[in-house]
Amino acid sequence: MMNRRRMTVLAGLLLAGTTATNAAQQSAAIQSQELQVSINTQQTAQPVSRYEYGMFIEHIGSLIYRSLWSEMLDDRKFYFPIKPEEPRATPPVQGGPFRNLQLRKWHPVGPQEVIVMDKNQPFVGEESPRVELDSSIPHGIRQSGFTLVKGRKYIGHIWLRAAGNARVNVSLIWGGGASERQTVSLPPLSDTYKEVPFSFTAGESTDAGAFEVTGIGNGNFHIGTVSLMPADNLDGFRPEVIAQLKQLHSGFWRLPGGNFISDFNWYDSVGPRDKRPPDFDYAWNAMQTNDVGMDELMTFCKLIGVEPYITVNAGFGDAHSAAEEVEYMNGAATTRMGAMRAQNGHPDPYRVRFWDIGNEPYGPWQLGRTDLKYYLLKHNEFAKAMRAVDPSITLLASGSMPEEAIYEGVAADWHIPLDQAGICSDADWTCGFLKHDWGNFDGITEHWYTRAGVRWDRERAEKGIKVGRLEPGYVPDQESVLEWVRRPSDRVHLKGEEWQEYEQRFPQMKASKIFMSNDEYAYTGGETNLKLALAYAMVFNEMLRQTDFLRMTAFTMGVSTLDLNPTSATLNTNGLLFKLYGDHLGAGFIPVALTGNSPQPAPTQHIVGDLPRTSAGSPTYPLDMVAGLSADGKFLTLAVVNATDSEQKFNFNVSGVHIGASGTYWQMTGKNLEAANHAGQAPQVEVKQAAMSESPTTLSVAPISVVIFRFPIVKGPQ
Repeated sequence: MMNRRRMTVLAGLLLAGTTATNAAQQSAAIQSQELQVSINTQQTAQPVSRYEYGMFIEHIGSLIYRSLWSEMLDDRKFYFPIKPEEPRATPPVQGGPFRNLQLRKWHPVGPQEVIVMDKNQPFVGEESPRVELDSSIPHGIRQSGFTLVKGRKYIGHIWLRAAGNARVNVSLIWGGGASERQTVSLPPLSDTYKEVPFSFTAGESTDAGAFEVTGIGNGNFHIGTVSLMPADNLDGFRPEVIAQLKQLHSGFWRLPGGNFISDFNWYDSVGPRDKRPPDFDYAWNAMQTNDVGMDELMTFCKLIGVEPYITVNAGFGDAHSAAEEVEYMNGAATTRMGAMRAQNGHPDPYRVRFWDIGNEPYGPWQLGRTDLKYYLLKHNEFAKAMRAVDPSITLLASGSMPEEAIYEGVAADWHIPLDQAGICSDADWTCGFLKHDWGNFDGITEHWYTRAGVRWDRERAEKGIKVGRLEPGYVPDQESVLEWVRRPSDRVHLKGEEWQEYEQRFPQMKASKIFMSNDEYAYTGGETNLKLALAYAMVFNEMLRQTDFLRMTAFTMGVSTLDLNPTSATLNTNGLLFKLYGDHLGAGFIPVALTGNSPQPAPTQHIVGDLPRTSAGSPTYPLDMVAGLSADGKFLTLAVVNATDSEQKFNFNVSGVHIGASGTYWQMTGKNLEAANHAGQAPQVEVKQAAMSESPTTLSVAPISVVIFRFPIVKGPQ
């Protein structure tokens, strides 16, 4: 993803709710007619794949290490110099999974000059700290600012060597007094590095915990690397996070990137963690400790019960390294790379099925980018090399439809006029693969990001008009809640219309079962609350209307389904929605035809040629609905999104099956649109289940809610 897409839209552009005028207009439109809904179970689409509710994550700064990984010490391999602590210029980022992205640093214990970053035979990376000793005053290093819980056990290890008579201690600190710490004296050291384990139990709870490595004596000691984790970690991962993510029915996680991947050296990400060099991520301008590498990511996927989907480096990377990565992950232990994997403690192949060649290579923000003509050649080279290693893999091409090029400024960066940026134009990477790389991919990826509080205006974009820091074409927007909630699903719908254009131009797509993977998407700039969940529910409904070709999707970021603090995690409103849909409209769910007498408002402008022709949503305005059969054919399910501030009723009839009387419904709502769920607090948004005692012909949906109705299917009339 491009950096500018990830930036939060200026707070002044965001609206907390509708204006009085918008509310009145919305209310009048809603009450204009009685809503009639018809469901025809004999018209079905492809069943939902187990990959419909997938997730995406990449190494952005310390995102993975703060959210998934249990390591408590930052810069544990000493990439940065060790200097006296200075006041922070800006406070760390707060809120959600991106909290505290600013790394904690090491600082001297004792005079600055006793700490030397020694580049002579470092343990790992380019330098290791050397601590010069005093016979009576402790010298060493300290890191502070992490959370400790009273009575919780912490374990770790440190690599040390010494010259002279060094007596080294490690200490866990929870207060300022001499008794508010636990100190462990380490055994005598030699002039070669030795790994020494240690453990602590915190005496008090604090958000200002600290860790020290100090020594006294004569001579010096070197610190190779050091680690500290809660003792209850699961193979290095946070157990409370794993427990939450297991509930989401994700099917797969796409990893390890993202923009990050285009400068990622997978060879350095395997093998003993302490010996993997730290590196600098030039995509996100951040140091990575390189602890969560390929093997750890496979362990993570196993812990939460999903398949991995790997993106290979087609930025600065090459086909040979990609092929060897396939062999490392999937090859038998008798192969060269498979033997390396076995030596690293993983004898069995991972059998990774899905592989994406490159990430957003069309974007000027991407490391190693090139133009379409040359990237198509590169893709073919990668595909040939990777399939030579494992012919069974499913390969995805990194596509980009014209609307992506227009919305994200790619067409402008490539100096392509918007009136020339249509289907199969020079701005259309997806069409490029379909024209020139046929046979070298099984599916095509698409990404989309919609920004809250702004809209895209084609006329302004064509004239290059800018508003503040926004890119040309983007302008602040005042819209009703219903318009705000519908906006991201329009991107899904537009991609569907573009896909239909491709299928008309390239009929072999259907015969070859070429599919789309929306493996990055998000609605950015809004708060994670009930209002945002309503928007994602409409996104889900739109995706479920396109299962004939949309077989995989991955939400950005996977941990954006959680509200986290350093010691606990809970499903936020995004996560609660994923669980609700995964529970009731998950793998095997068969969408069926649903019609109504209230079409969605027509599009106000064209983005790509004459697209979009229609708007997202079912013809049940102001509600959005999707219906389908359970995989076993025993139930009819109806999902309804009501983003209005009033109760909505509709009459409905079902053809093709008979539904029984004892239905059930699950309702997700809160007291207002700003309702949110936070770790350690009572939830403000919940899913509540209730029974229906009779088979209704009219259904009612509460304000600002998502409701899943489930009816048993019976053999005769009821």
